[in-house]
Amino acid sequence: MMGLEAVGDLALHTILSKLEAEDSARAACVSKKLRASASEDSLWSHFCARDLDLSQPLDPHGNLTPSFKESYQLWREAFNMYPWSLVKRVKKCWDKLRNWLTINFPEAESTLNKGASEADIQELEKILKVKLPLPTRILYRFHDGQDFEDKHFQNSLVGCPLGIIGGYSFYNHLVTVYLLPLRQVISETKEIIPKLGFPVRSKYVVVAASCTYSEKCFFLNCTSGQLYVGTGNLLADEEMLPCVPNALISSVHDCSVDQQQDAMLLWLEEHGRRLENGIIKLRQEENFRSISQFPEESPLCSTAITNGVKVRASAVFVPEQANLQHTSQKYLFAYSIRMSLLPEGCIVNGMTFSSCQLHWRHWIIRAKDVVIADVNGEAVVGQYPLLHPGDSEFVYESGTPLPFSSGSIEGSFAFIPGSLREPKGGPFDVAVAQFPLQVPDYIF
Repeated sequence: MMGLEAVGDLALHTILSKLEAEDSARAACVSKKLRASASEDSLWSHFCARDLDLSQPLDPHGNLTPSFKESYQLWREAFNMYPWSLVKRVKKCWDKLRNWLTINFPEAESTLNKGASEADIQELEKILKVKLPLPTRILYRFHDGQDFEDKHFQNSLVGCPLGIIGGYSFYNHLVTVYLLPLRQVISETKEIIPKLGFPVRSKYVVVAASCTYSEKCFFLNCTSGQLYVGTGNLLADEEMLPCVPNALISSVHDCSVDQQQDAMLLWLEEHGRRLENGIIKLRQEENFRSISQFPEESPLCSTAITNGVKVRASAVFVPEQANLQHTSQKYLFAYSIRMSLLPEGCIVNGMTFSSCQLHWRHWIIRAKDVVIADVNGEAVVGQYPLLHPGDSEFVYESGTPLPFSSGSIEGSFAFIPGSLREPKGGPFDVAVAQFPLQVPDYIF
């Protein structure tokens, strides 16, 4: 280390910046020159940007501090009871989610609470007699779930569409999942867990639920770190499904190892990845927006264009209506069909038409590779969509049960050029490319 005395200031700064922040702080104890270099705020600006993604010297509460060095020290002090690598990972997870929400869904971002204190977390653990996994504790230190105001609720039928996990709708089933604040974790756990017949000292706590009228609950096992979602048999048989691959969960209570990850952290990281990559997006309803869990990208979403009619299709597993005790209808899938007419219009036999209207549908539904339904019928959900170039997509949702955890749907729609009232030609078939029905590794 003494050889560094002869190194120039710029080179020394470069060397120190390659170290961990605590190693640079230790180097400051060696000599006056190293102390001066290790105290430069430009070095700590680098550490704040690299480790905490901070472009300003902010403390954990978002307040400006006099220097980047002080900012970094305050962050370390605030989380000194946790592995620093895990703190950085959790912050990165929340930053990704918040950045996406701020840009795309600010009304939902505004419902995120400030972080809970250690005292708040300890109070929950005392009341519920559990020990939260380390990653979940840190997740709550950054944001104590979501809270809604009266203005956030659309009406008694819709409820609140601002859950940051999102959901889906089909028929009369509407789900939008939000993260519970600690006070609701306590109240919901005390209310729901006894109804399930679990032991009084159960290690399950309710951490997420639907904020719309359709019920859906997620339970964190504080011992194993796995996250579960209740099925349609939750109350009758305590039936739940794991939401994250078990093999990925590790060291949820061990501070001495580097790779602690529970299901809550893995689940939120995967959700952030799906949002950031455009796999799932916002859905615009008539008077509100929400995050839709219907996939928007291949291979989970299929796209086909026939005679100028574009059809996109994808499905999502609906765990809260699954029934693993049933022989032929164990799993339920909702599917979303989006159809539109390209700008050039409808082209049939070389002739162009400015509109076309759906008349008939045909579905082939497979469980694994076996056809279990071949359906023909008029209209879709009682409607005959009339498509024009430039119109928004016509979107409808429906659902189908399967006896197995995987399958597929494909089919076609019969369209009439012009309209049903004023047909301009004979019917033509529009393909719906095959799209998968699959219980995913990550269930939301």
